Amino acid sequence: MTEQRRSGTQSVDRAMAVLRCFEKAEQLTPTAVATQLGLTVSTAHRIMRALHAADMLAQDPATERYFLGATAAILGRLALERMGTTVMHPVLTALRDRTGEAVSLGTRVGDEVAVLVQLPSPHPLRYDQEPGARNPIHVCAMGKALLAFGTEPVTMPEPFERHTPKTLTTHAELADELARIRSRGCALNDEERLVGVRAVAAPVHDQTGHVIAAVAVQGPTVRFGDDRVDELAAAVTGTARELSSLYRTGGG
Repeated sequence: MTEQRRSGTQSVDRAMAVLRCFEKAEQLTPTAVATQLGLTVSTAHRIMRALHAADMLAQDPATERYFLGATAAILGRLALERMGTTVMHPVLTALRDRTGEAVSLGTRVGDEVAVLVQLPSPHPLRYDQEPGARNPIHVCAMGKALLAFGTEPVTMPEPFERHTPKTLTTHAELADELARIRSRGCALNDEERLVGVRAVAAPVHDQTGHVIAAVAVQGPTVRFGDDRVDELAAAVTGTARELSSLYRTGGG
């Protein structure tokens, strides 16, 4: 690779890294971005000015802080529509209303799961996560469903990051769990990321049969005991089949 091509690739990588900083913060200064990414302030400022010129970022004139711009919003909306989330929403809402628990739709991004849609539970005690949140793939039900029924293995080295005493931390443990998931048709997260939270998830397939997303129901263990696992698993797998059908019939 020539020096010019390496420089161009580095510029794109840095610009993408800057944009990803806004997944967890509404507004940021170049200094904050530089600190987060290990860049000089001048480099962060230069990248953010370029993104501002392309309307990927906008700037508050009073505080001089940057936030995601119109072009980023348009691209995000178009991406979600083309993934079928608009037509999926009524189906996901029906699942939330039927179970009374939070419902999520997520897709794989590397060794993480990005939350595309989150519908909160009506209960005061509930599990919430914002659309755009990313979770390690080995500690969430959606991630394990995507791994079990997808074709790409995890690339992270052992030991995997431990979040609770129940977290799977080796390839062997994960492989055994994925075999069980394929056998029963859905994935269970049994307090593997957060103590006191359980979830069950199933894969969503596109027209070609490839796994494109996973749908999950999440809730506190006080309402998500062993006596509800079969009920919630049946509800989630049924919804996953319905969502997959939308893709096969051209709804997604």
